[in-house]
Amino acid sequence: MTPQVISRTTAPRAAVVDLGSNSVRLVVFEGLGRNPVAIFNEKAVLRLGRGLEATGRLNEEGLRQALLVMQRYAAIARAMAAAPFEVLATAAVRDAANGPDFVAELGRRMPGVPIRTLSGEQEADFAAAGTLCGIPGADGVLADIGGGSLEVVRLAQGRRYQAQSLKLGVIRLAERAKGDVERARQLAEADLAAVPWLAETAGQDLYAVGGAWRALARMHIARIGYPLSIVHHYTVSAEEARQFATTVAEAPRRVLERMAEGSRKRVDDLPFAAVVLRRLLRITGAKRVVFSANGLREGWYMGLLPPEVRQQDPLLAAGTDYARRLGREPGLPPALIEWTDPLFPGETPLFRRLREAACWMSDIGSRDHPEYRAEQSFLRIFRQPGVGLDHHARAFLGLALALRYEAEPEAGFLGPARQLLTVADQRQAEILGHALRLAYTLSAGTMSLLRASHLDIGEKLTLRLSEGSGVFEGESVTRRLQRLAAMLSLPALTEAAE
Repeated sequence: MTPQVISRTTAPRAAVVDLGSNSVRLVVFEGLGRNPVAIFNEKAVLRLGRGLEATGRLNEEGLRQALLVMQRYAAIARAMAAAPFEVLATAAVRDAANGPDFVAELGRRMPGVPIRTLSGEQEADFAAAGTLCGIPGADGVLADIGGGSLEVVRLAQGRRYQAQSLKLGVIRLAERAKGDVERARQLAEADLAAVPWLAETAGQDLYAVGGAWRALARMHIARIGYPLSIVHHYTVSAEEARQFATTVAEAPRRVLERMAEGSRKRVDDLPFAAVVLRRLLRITGAKRVVFSANGLREGWYMGLLPPEVRQQDPLLAAGTDYARRLGREPGLPPALIEWTDPLFPGETPLFRRLREAACWMSDIGSRDHPEYRAEQSFLRIFRQPGVGLDHHARAFLGLALALRYEAEPEAGFLGPARQLLTVADQRQAEILGHALRLAYTLSAGTMSLLRASHLDIGEKLTLRLSEGSGVFEGESVTRRLQRLAAMLSLPALTEAAE
């Protein structure tokens, strides 16, 4: 019998092309949730901006390739039923004498597709919206580096303030400096000094956006053996970033090629990206560099969302999305939040959010093979592709959920998460994981049975069970209650409740 063809999801799709000075990229998003879900992402390195500083025109070879690539991207967007589909052109196109002719030719080849040539201010707006999508409380300076320009934006408590576009993109800076890194340093220093508010952000964070800086982050991750190869939310101290930028700026090409590995196409750009990063650190007095994989494209996506969705907490939105897709009973997570409340008096707001997210995510392994539920659940969270979780949240939630599925506490796959957590954070995750395991043992993953039990904490950890409810003190319940109590350094007691 021939299998039936499965129709695709009815979730809406939207596509955007980021037509930059160095590369052109198509991203197709699916759904309209708080955290962007990219289901297709393709990049072509065309270096349209190469030679712009000398000729004032877009690179001819890049133009020929761009027309072919853009027709492919339009075909992909149509085939994937993406609407809206829009092209956003940035510094090279807006600054080149032949930029308008190129846009007109694109319009003829892709009729009906909106093509916007962004001003520096608009480019900064999109970059800020994209960064705030993943880091809603960002406080400091956003710096989005491309091939043709650098956009710097002042962010304060999650809001965008001043912005400036500078001719410090990696291609343009290299051409202005005629390939001389020392000259590039002088140019970067002079251009940044002309932005007075940059010096008013000392002690805050520098949010690094753009492909050249993502390449630097990947190199640093590999260099120090960091346990999670995800750039988004990767954070280093200002001093560590400064030292690494100095190493990259001064390294011979053959050394850079070895360091770059998967970013070898950017080898020529890396010293100039490092110079700009080092100058920014100096003038801003930033305390840390926070790398963001979000930028212009995610900022465009955020503009599609209703205000009430944009305002959601990305961490909790990620949790509720997991519950919707993988959970068995929609009403259980809120009941779990209430059920675990007594275990964590005086919790911090951050831990409260993590605990709520863990409760929402707590059934994500229900459809996995029993032998691998713990590891699969851990990896699903620790390496998930979304933007809602920073590295601490990935480690904390991954550890808690692995233990909810009875992972051995010293299991090797938990090692990377433990490296990212303090001893105190590990203990909180372990208590929460064991509490969730007890809750599922009692309730079989149903809200009605969970409501028939209650935890009290005082001189003892007391589990109260409603008689005749189908919830009783079996061997598994006793063992898991005692283990949880031991973690709290308390004796365990079970009592019947009316």
